[in-house]
Amino acid sequence: MKRKLLPFLFTLILFSSCKEDSLPENTLIGPEVTTYYFIRHAEKDRSNPDNPDPELNQRGLGRAMHWAEILKDANINAIYTTDYLRTTMTAAPTEVKYDLIRQYYDPSMLDIAQFKADTRGKNVLVVGHSNTTPEFVNKMIGEEKYPPMDDSDNGSLFIVQQIGDLTTDVRLHFNCNCPD
Repeated sequence: MKRKLLPFLFTLILFSSCKEDSLPENTLIGPEVTTYYFIRHAEKDRSNPDNPDPELNQRGLGRAMHWAEILKDANINAIYTTDYLRTTMTAAPTEVKYDLIRQYYDPSMLDIAQFKADTRGKNVLVVGHSNTTPEFVNKMIGEEKYPPMDDSDNGSLFIVQQIGDLTTDVRLHFNCNCPD
C-alpha cells in the first residue's frame, strides 16, 4: 500500500507546488483600453505674419513644458504631430520625457480606421492645430461635437478613450502661467 501511495503523493505535491504563469483558457480579462490626448500646438511666434511655419514663442515653449508635466503620468507610448515646427516643438518635451520618436500625420489624408488599428491599446498624444484638432476628435468619436478652436486657445486638452466598443470623450482646459 505504501508503494502505491508514494507516487500518488509525489505527483500531488509536484502539481500543487507548480505555479501557473498564464491565465486559463477562455478567461475574460476585459476590453482593451486606448487613450488619446489631443492638443493644439502651443503659442507660436507671430512676429512675421508671412511665415507659414513659425516656431514657438517664449510663452509657447513654457506651455510645451507644461504639457509634458500635465502628461507625466499618462504613460504616453506614441506621439503624432503634423509636420510643422510649432507642433513638433510642442511635442518635444513629452517626447524627451518618454523617450519616444514622433510620427507625422497629415490631417487631410487621415484614415481613422487605420489610425485606430495602429494605436490600439496605446496611450497616444496627438498635436495639431485649431481646426484640425477638434476635427480629428470628432472623427474619433463619430460625431460633430467640437467646433474649431479659437485662435487664442492653446490650453484645451481633448481626451478620447476607446474601451472595447465604447468611446468616451472630454474637453479640459489648462491655464499656463508661462513667461511671455
